[in-house]
Amino acid sequence: MNRKKTTILTLHEKKLRGEPITMVTAYDYPSALAVDRAGIDTLLVGDSLGMVVLGYDSTTPVTMEEMLHHCRAVRRGVPANGPWLIGDMPFMSYQADRAEAVRNAGRFLREGGMDAVKLEGGRAMVDTVRAITDAGVMVVGHIGLTPQSAAQLGGYRVQGKTAADAQRLLEDALALEAAGAVMLVLEMVPDRVAARISRALRIPTIGIGAGIGCDGQVLVLHDMLGIFDRFTPKFVKKYAELGPEMERALAEYRDDVAARRFPDTEHSFLMDEAEWEKWVGGLGIGD
Repeated sequence: MNRKKTTILTLHEKKLRGEPITMVTAYDYPSALAVDRAGIDTLLVGDSLGMVVLGYDSTTPVTMEEMLHHCRAVRRGVPANGPWLIGDMPFMSYQADRAEAVRNAGRFLREGGMDAVKLEGGRAMVDTVRAITDAGVMVVGHIGLTPQSAAQLGGYRVQGKTAADAQRLLEDALALEAAGAVMLVLEMVPDRVAARISRALRIPTIGIGAGIGCDGQVLVLHDMLGIFDRFTPKFVKKYAELGPEMERALAEYRDDVAARRFPDTEHSFLMDEAEWEKWVGGLGIGD
């Protein structure tokens, strides 16, 4: 696709013009190629890979090494003029020690080829966001439902449903912006709450289950393409059902092999008849 590299300036300008920002969460080389060719603005290598790629029950077991492995794969699939890349900082890579958080954030850029990092949490993360930003790494915040701490929130529940909770989210958002966050993800927040927060911020907001009033939207690739079937959140719109199609293709392959329909001549390599006769005849082994 003939376009300029998407940068954080590109995304801020889209907010100013009222143009929606597109983001997809993806985890590997072929997916990154598809995201780029579709013209998506931003690609997030999310720690949700723990569930949809690695088969964990939650995002918390994901390690830095696993995240960096997938970031590198995505980076190889994105050209110089491709989408803006964000790496998700996994659980306990930034919460316990601020200096370690800065080092880990730097690894996403140096080793993973990312343009920015994302971390979860509101005002409790302000000093960490400021430290990472001061070190020269752009930070995307994430409030509302924060999967790494979902147990503390009572599970995967909508956040900001009361006036007090909505005000808390607004104050978190403003604090993260003041600390230097360049973008903010709002997950599972009532639509009017997310819209009001978006209007209050200078930085773009990206919604996932947060309604149309955000500055952009993000979905997980495996959810929107119908590949991950353990559960489907209410906010997911499926644009394809590739999971069943993959199963159909694999079953057809199994049947073709069992019936000796595959491989056929079209899918085999042939030897010149004269060379075959020379080989067989020379060795005296017949057919």
